[in-house]
Amino acid sequence: MKFLCIQCDEAMKLERVEEPEDGSLSVVFACAACGNRMAMLTNPWETQLVRALDVKIGGRSSPVEPMEFVRNMLASRGEAKVDGASSSAAASGAAPQSKCPFSAMANLAAERSDKAGCAWAPEAERRLERIPEFIRPMIRQGIERFAAEHGYGRITEDVMVEARGALGM
Repeated sequence: MKFLCIQCDEAMKLERVEEPEDGSLSVVFACAACGNRMAMLTNPWETQLVRALDVKIGGRSSPVEPMEFVRNMLASRGEAKVDGASSSAAASGAAPQSKCPFSAMANLAAERSDKAGCAWAPEAERRLERIPEFIRPMIRQGIERFAAEHGYGRITEDVMVEARGALGM
């Protein structure tokens, strides 16, 4: 994604990134040609998603290599096969990893949710199941944190609606 200056139709350059205290993220771009500036402000949930996806704000300084994403994912998970042999993770008896590139983040969030020990009403669990799987653990964690901060011992659909409004989802 690139931002273009409306006044002179030039690509804007990243000027600075700031992290206000409330968990949001402020990104300021400037036009090199005319000096026009614009800012983008994310809410805490959007900031968390950007961090979870490991998005580099401001673009790349080097061109994309062919199959770079795939090679990096294989290297970081130790799933590459050499001469038909299994990866070190598989050989060590480790549990097979999901093919989803966000699985590590999702698994970490799920582990944190399990430790939270919040009780979920069945209708709230069903509603949570409608959320896409790759982001569900992060949403669960946010709702549980909201419930704990507001003194709710049980998460119901009403608590989910209240959390959604309060957290800007």
